[in-house]
Amino acid sequence: MNAAVSPGWTLIATEILASIVLLLLLVALAVAAALFVYDRLQTQNAILRNFPVIGHSRKLLQHFGVFFRRYFSAADREELPFNRAQRQWVHFASVNADNTRAFGSTRDMRVEGMPFFVNAPFPPLGEKLVTPKPLVIGPYARQPYAHAPFFNISAMSFGALSAPAVRALSRGAAKAGIWMDTGEGGLAPYHLEGGCDIVFEIGTAKYGVRGPDGRLDDDKLREICAHPEVKMVSVKLSQGAKPGLGGLLPGAKVTAEIAAIRGIPVGEDSVSPNRHPEISNVSELLDFIAHVREVSGLPVGFKAVMGGIEWIRELCLEVHQRGLASAPDFIIVDGSEGGTGAAPQTTMDGVGLPLRESLPLLVDTLVEQGLRERVRVICAGKCITAYEVAWALAMGADFVNSARGFMFALGCIQAMRCNKNTCPTGITTQDPRLQRGLVVMDKAERVANYARNLMREVGTIAHSCGVDDPRGLQRKHCRVVVDGGLSQSLAAMHPYPVQRRA
Repeated sequence: MNAAVSPGWTLIATEILASIVLLLLLVALAVAAALFVYDRLQTQNAILRNFPVIGHSRKLLQHFGVFFRRYFSAADREELPFNRAQRQWVHFASVNADNTRAFGSTRDMRVEGMPFFVNAPFPPLGEKLVTPKPLVIGPYARQPYAHAPFFNISAMSFGALSAPAVRALSRGAAKAGIWMDTGEGGLAPYHLEGGCDIVFEIGTAKYGVRGPDGRLDDDKLREICAHPEVKMVSVKLSQGAKPGLGGLLPGAKVTAEIAAIRGIPVGEDSVSPNRHPEISNVSELLDFIAHVREVSGLPVGFKAVMGGIEWIRELCLEVHQRGLASAPDFIIVDGSEGGTGAAPQTTMDGVGLPLRESLPLLVDTLVEQGLRERVRVICAGKCITAYEVAWALAMGADFVNSARGFMFALGCIQAMRCNKNTCPTGITTQDPRLQRGLVVMDKAERVANYARNLMREVGTIAHSCGVDDPRGLQRKHCRVVVDGGLSQSLAAMHPYPVQRRA
């Protein structure tokens, strides 16, 4: 029997295939014709009335344009919120890759507000970098906290982040010796898994330490602070992307586990109050801090976005009346350029002071009031590369926190789907299928590498300026581009005020 297909069968198959193709083409034409008629008759969309059928391609292009332009059309330094050069720097730092470049910087040195550092004519010989000395936080607490690394993980809640992401951050933080802030979502077992130092955040909804009346439950707070990993407590007043509003976790991300930790219903939007009901002025803020410090035994401070500085001055005056022990042990100043998983664009774009303005205001007010040594200053707000962190230290910060920098270290591609539960890298989703892509042990190494390499390169900047310890960077070591493309020293732009007399 001849195994070859006969010409007759080949012809029949070809005719059948051609008939199928023709039928599909006719169906497509019929659908297009029906869509054409519908588009021309509908009154809601002017584009579709004028350009029926092909007008539907706009939504497709809008959707995929977000993903493709960062690879094809955007230049290295023009994309927001973080450009390609910044993201690549973090990636190379996280995988211990060569971070050297050729042919000069792609940074436009003429852009107003651009900081750069002033190298010393005769820097110390060699390249030995000094390990930062520990700073004591909370000298009046029963358990003061001494911490050396100046770069740490900012507040990101379990819920906003996936369990694998939190586990990787916890393990990576322990390897690098840095702290990790829990965010307002409560303390999860995943925070404790790596054995890193923990800053426990009390948000306005008091998740994890919430009583039946919605107020602070002292017993729950004692239970959390009994974990040896928990070193400090932060009272959240506001956050960068939405000052004046409470936190928001979309219901799609509220799993049974997250609901149990937070004490909220499964599958419903988790919306926090816009402020603590117990705190309506600086006096009540100090009362609340004192209470939490007494219950926990740990250093206690607060996190806020600055809309002005007078209330900080009022707080300092109140501290002078009560005594130094009453002062917050630290203040976390969050710039309005801070990010979050879900925030209205209105507040994200237009409310609160950016870090470049709020950080010097806070530091100078504490200096003026004679409280700079008592109150540690921690800052956050798009500081993800070495020179941004060095700028913050020169401006007067004791520590710099970063959230999105560590998200990039985990593998974030800036898909901007944090609030949709569809994060393609598994970082900000509760979908197990997507979480599977995040391998905890691999990403933990990247987190540790990123922190170590960033701090090492900040040390390189300090060494170039003739300073051994990165915390020795001062405003005189940094200049900022002003009008006309020329630069001015930070020391001249922000001179330290005269300290008040006791």
